[in-house]
This record gives sequence, C-alpha cells and structure tokens, in this order.
Amino acid sequence: MVYIGLGSNLNDPLTQLKDAISYLSAHPSIESFECSRLYSSKPVGPQDQPDYINAVARFSSTLPPIELLDLLQSVEQNHHRVRERHWGPRTLDLDILLIDRETISHPRLNVPHPFMLERGFVIQPLSDLAPELLLSNGKSVEEHVKQLDTSDLVSIEKE
Repeated sequence: MVYIGLGSNLNDPLTQLKDAISYLSAHPSIESFECSRLYSSKPVGPQDQPDYINAVARFSSTLPPIELLDLLQSVEQNHHRVRERHWGPRTLDLDILLIDRETISHPRLNVPHPFMLERGFVIQPLSDLAPELLLSNGKSVEEHVKQLDTSDLVSIEKE
C-alpha cells in the first residue's frame, strides 16, 4: 500500500486538492484509492504565507517508486507548482510517505518520508486511514498522533 501526503495553500487550495484526488483516484495505475479528511493547518517554515489544506491518501499501484514519483510530480506541474523557496507556498504538494514496508534511499526519493513523524498535518490524516499501522520505528500511527501537537489542525470536510 502507498501512502501520500497532499497539501496546498495557493490558488483555491480546496479545489487544488479535490482536483488532484479526482485525477489520482481515476488513474489507471492506481487502485483502491482512499483519502483522509481534509484539514486546515498552519504552514511549516516561513509564516508569511496562507494556511494549508492537507490530507493523506492511500492506494495500491502498479508503478515502481520512481515512476510513481514522476506521476505525482507531473500532477504538481499540471497544477502550476513553482518551487520558489524551501517550505514556501505552493499550489500543490504531493509527497510519498510510505510504500508498503519499503525503505528507499534514492537521490530523488526517500521512503519513509524523512519528516512525516514530526508533522501533525501528516500523522493526523494518516491516522484517519490507518491508526494501527506500525511504522518503521515499531510505533503505531495512533501512538505518534498522541506525541504531536495537532492543535492547529481543523477538519474542514470529508472528501
């Protein structure tokens, strides 16, 4: 099972996420697509940007990891993603969080996502989908939710 994080804070973020969810759920290389609730959250990094809308999706895919990354980056580009600064605002951000129990260290892709355990806007929606999922450190997603400050998260709607 593949888990990805989705985020947006520019150009009608709710529509950006819904469009990406719709596209990915209908893609021929993606099956059993499910999405968490959508959450509003404060930005990580520079605070001179709008709040984000975040979610996590899970699905199975026939694509190898780098081809899946290419697909996600093409979806970002179709949503006019511009990388102006680290942790800056974006129209769409799609990050691979987990692929089964794989560990991948590649110049373009690190799985599990290196910062996912530090981010409430990732762990809370991941918990919506798989609270009992054991992570590489042996702890469940639900255990990680309890360790993070998620007070800035506001559930805005179920996709």
